Amino acid sequence: MMHAKTDSDVTSMDTSSSPKRAVYYVQSPSRDSHDGDKSSTMHATPAFNSPTDSPSHHSFGHHSRASSSSRVSGSFNIATWGKKANRKRGGEKGWPEGKVIEEEEGHYGEREGLSRRTQIFVGVVGLALIFTMFCLIIGVVARHFKVRVSVKSLTLHNFYFGEGADMTGVPSKMLTVNCSVRMKVHNPATFFGIHVSSKEVNLMYSEITVASGELKNQYLPRKGTRNVSVNLQGSKVPLYGAGASLTGLVDNGKVPVTLVFEVRSIGNVVGKLVRSKHRRHVSCSVAIDSHNNGPIKLKENACTYN
Repeated sequence: MMHAKTDSDVTSMDTSSSPKRAVYYVQSPSRDSHDGDKSSTMHATPAFNSPTDSPSHHSFGHHSRASSSSRVSGSFNIATWGKKANRKRGGEKGWPEGKVIEEEEGHYGEREGLSRRTQIFVGVVGLALIFTMFCLIIGVVARHFKVRVSVKSLTLHNFYFGEGADMTGVPSKMLTVNCSVRMKVHNPATFFGIHVSSKEVNLMYSEITVASGELKNQYLPRKGTRNVSVNLQGSKVPLYGAGASLTGLVDNGKVPVTLVFEVRSIGNVVGKLVRSKHRRHVSCSVAIDSHNNGPIKLKENACTYN
């Protein structure tokens, strides 16, 4: 024989239910039990997670059971709709979140690669600018280091003055001179060497070149100094109208001549990218003795260096 369970029994059973949300069926007497019929109906009552979810009154009426049933059915409907929506999305597109992550990673990788190429380009341009500025500064500094030349002496080896004719047969006074010039060249640069040379070293009388020579290429290291000698030769040089004035000078033994030449210097400061080029013009006035073959020392004010 089944006994009717009161509302307090239902409450105690609900509070002691496990958190698995199991459904309990409670058998209660029917409303039409006046004739003693013991028929009963089964009502579904949801379980609660905690005692706080249980009703606060001992009386558990019809209204409470109806509201609980509506909440449970609402929860079941939301869960069912969420599962169906997930299955639908998974069947049509398949893990869209993963694709989004992969696409974002791909875009990030592209941006990272572009940034690396940009950094390399900026670095190369920066190095080129720095190197260019360095070369410009070195070039400006190198301009101040101009080769220094000092003519020391002129030695007359041979001097002959007489009559003759030029290549066309025109009679003229002829002059033959053989001499040598000693000079000192100095490189004032402190961080690069220079190459010094002069294609023409001329000994002139009345604007006529009577002897000439060449200063061959000389290398001077940093702060280097070298004494060089240049041989000047002139054989049977026609003097034409200037020969008349030279006759009396030769008899007196003093013939004024001018030593003229240009020294060129080239310094490789930064390889062949930056070069230091200078020219120095030298002019010296000398009075040679046609009867004396000894060296003639030149005074400091006898020459000009430009």
